[in-house]
Amino acid sequence: MADQQNQADSQMQSPQAPKEDTMALVAALEAALLPCLPARELQAIDRSPHPSHQIDVERHARDFMEAAKKLQLYFISLQREDQPTKAETLRKEIAMMEEELRTKSELIEKQERLIKGWRSELEEQLNKINSELERV
Repeated sequence: MADQQNQADSQMQSPQAPKEDTMALVAALEAALLPCLPARELQAIDRSPHPSHQIDVERHARDFMEAAKKLQLYFISLQREDQPTKAETLRKEIAMMEEELRTKSELIEKQERLIKGWRSELEEQLNKINSELERV
């Protein structure tokens, strides 16, 4: 029961936790699994001369350690999934740069149209002024 709670807590924290925290959680979980062996069986091995009790405890210990390894591998795989590859990072950067280039190109075109409009207005005003001067 305690190991299920630890597993749930670790799963909730692992996507957000840094690498060191995740590894610390896995180590703590591994350390917590072994003491979870049934107390009756641990006591029975001390009192009992039967080798079958020893085998049961060893089997439980192996099962718990296998579960800990599976959890550790799971956490490591989660950590690897969260980190994008270098190629993905470069693709994202290229896409961002292309978008920025498009935006700036549109802005430049808009400003060029504005400048052309101003030039035509200034030419009209210059023509009006010149025609007035010629009349005078």
